[in-house]
Amino acid sequence: MPSCWEKSGWGDNDFTFATVSDAHSGAKAMKVTLTRRVDGDRKALITESAACAPVVTAGRQYDLGLHYRTTTPDAAITLFRHDTVAGWQYWTDLKTLEMRGDWTRASVRTPEVPSGTDRITWGVSVYGTGSATTDDYTMEQVPDVTPPAACTGTADECADGRWTVLPTQNPVRSMHSVVLNNGKVLLIAGSGNSEEQFDAGTFTSAVYNPADGSYKVVPTPKDMFCAGHIQLQDGRVLVMSGNKAFPVAGGHGYEGFKDSYVFDPVTETYSRTNDLNDGHWYPSATELGNGDVISFGGLREDSTGSVTAELWSDTQRKWLPLWQVNQTWSYWGLYPSMILMQDGRLFYSGSHVFGNNIPGTGSAVYDYDANTITQIPGLRNKDQRDQSASVLLPPAQDQKVLTLGGGNIDSNPDGNRLTDVIDLKAADPAYVAGPPLPQGTVDLGNGPVAETGNQGKMYVSAVLLPDGKVLETGGALHNRADPVFESSLYDPATNTFDPVAADPQARGYHSSSFLLPDGRVMSTGDNPGNGTWNHNVSIYTPPYLLKGARPTITSVIDNRWTYGDTQRITVDRPVVKAELIRPAAVTHSSDPNQRSVDLPLSVDGNNVDLNVTSNPNLAPPGWYMLFAVDANGVPSVARWVHLQGPSALAADTASAHVHSFADSLPGAVRGPERKRTSQKVSTTVSGCDRHYGTVGVCVPTAFPEGVKRTTVSRCAWLKKNAYGRLGVNGKDDPLGLDPNRDGLACGAKDLMRR
Repeated sequence: MPSCWEKSGWGDNDFTFATVSDAHSGAKAMKVTLTRRVDGDRKALITESAACAPVVTAGRQYDLGLHYRTTTPDAAITLFRHDTVAGWQYWTDLKTLEMRGDWTRASVRTPEVPSGTDRITWGVSVYGTGSATTDDYTMEQVPDVTPPAACTGTADECADGRWTVLPTQNPVRSMHSVVLNNGKVLLIAGSGNSEEQFDAGTFTSAVYNPADGSYKVVPTPKDMFCAGHIQLQDGRVLVMSGNKAFPVAGGHGYEGFKDSYVFDPVTETYSRTNDLNDGHWYPSATELGNGDVISFGGLREDSTGSVTAELWSDTQRKWLPLWQVNQTWSYWGLYPSMILMQDGRLFYSGSHVFGNNIPGTGSAVYDYDANTITQIPGLRNKDQRDQSASVLLPPAQDQKVLTLGGGNIDSNPDGNRLTDVIDLKAADPAYVAGPPLPQGTVDLGNGPVAETGNQGKMYVSAVLLPDGKVLETGGALHNRADPVFESSLYDPATNTFDPVAADPQARGYHSSSFLLPDGRVMSTGDNPGNGTWNHNVSIYTPPYLLKGARPTITSVIDNRWTYGDTQRITVDRPVVKAELIRPAAVTHSSDPNQRSVDLPLSVDGNNVDLNVTSNPNLAPPGWYMLFAVDANGVPSVARWVHLQGPSALAADTASAHVHSFADSLPGAVRGPERKRTSQKVSTTVSGCDRHYGTVGVCVPTAFPEGVKRTTVSRCAWLKKNAYGRLGVNGKDDPLGLDPNRDGLACGAKDLMRR
């Protein structure tokens, strides 16, 4: 090997390293050949040592270049970095090399060097049979051309952004929001958690058009209240299950049905698919690297917990029969956050809805092919992560997940400030404590007051932004009560929160926040325990939109992209990065498919070549928003591109980029449980005591801390939170709200001291 170059690689393959005389310049070039491959790769890399590896500066970018010839389409420029704490580690693949018989120049720009990185190494990885010959490597630091930012708002706005409440209200009680590939937003209500609308068979959705602020109410075939939903790779929206029946005091709880539908953004209509194998009220939905969708959890038609995993075949456009789907017969709870990892496994982050977490550590890795579940350690207070949010942090290539906030609607403690971060690239990944959520104000019924102690929030929303940060916003201190007004920006590079302007509207239960293609964030909904609904819509303008002119993507040569492609765009001024952001499909703090995928750049003036990942597990097939971002973090308006292609079906393509990835999991491993039908759950799984009021009203089974276990104290809390007149359903009065037994809770005689 040449000086300062080393042989590298892994996996089951036959290979040779050689130096050859037919160089691009000079006397010799390096050649890596694979003659047989089951998995893994081989690569020639700059030696990982202080004497050889180039020094880099955090926050800067570098242009890497080389000349190459290849006889395989499976070769890529790959990059490693030296972390001053963790040592050498795989960073990312930058560019797939097209097959070339003659010497060809390839260049690519690195992402910004992460904090704590002092050196890098790089080279060409060969992960298919054939060879790659390389010569004349170059590396240049990208000049700092950051233009001065020109604030276009007030000083406070330029630092913290601003919220605007739109003049037109959302016409439906929507709790599900999906950004469509035409830029519009599907807002699904079903009955909107209204017993009256359910009994009347009035089920609604609306399509919102940000371009003109208009809403179109869409006929909806069934009560999709608390269904699951996901955008398929063709742009249609798959909606699974929903509410078959509201609870009955002393009888059944919520019931999920087996029906499933797809919504077509072109015709703006629903059509029915085949049925699920089981009912699923509150199911998860995660797209896999081949375009299929896997779903877990929820409540069955008999109100018990579903232990049936469901698999949507994208090629067959149907739910597969039970015998074709691997089953662990595990109950994952309601809306379990299942995030696709870069090797095709699923990470259950610990975020869920209603009550306690799963047994064990509260988070796990599920391997569908092996049908095994491995516990992952480190998640703090696992049984107080109800209505927390989890996001795969940008860029997706880093494979880090942030989980934040939460509570427990059964025990009803104050929502917490906990955040935990996990690096799934580690051989033995575990959650570590992140910075606490910033505190805001909380409305306890007498106007907002400052949060104290460890008060945080549940029902928190987390939104990936095109500048690489995460907006967390909204939430409440308790179950369907006590809204918290606080927003902040989380920076993955520094692991810090920066408090910004807060949404002036209450955003608790059944609220949604999501990114629009113009770079703003939209927030809708709030459904407190008294059954009311907030129809006001808020729009957040982040600080990056108040820093002067924004870059423009003036052309996209082709909006149909294939894995491993190089795609050219033109911009009107310099940009430092570009990424694909998957459009939102969010409900109940949950959008496990949310991800931002970095596109390494090759820059030639205003022409920018974007290097598309070869790994469909990093960016599952479908429609994405393409943003270009300048040196001040100012993004362009998004252009829509469709990521597709047969490479998405090739498992070996994904495996080439796994490296030593979560491969030494020491946690307890279990296979399938004994086959069973369901798991029994409490009929108060929603945290509501159905002995009082109509079904649309949620009287908590456990009152907040500080509310005494007396009729007077509990009734005062209910009055303060505008519950109104509450009838007693049946003869039981478990909360002691009707001491005189006249069938009316909290009546005047009930409050008389004896």
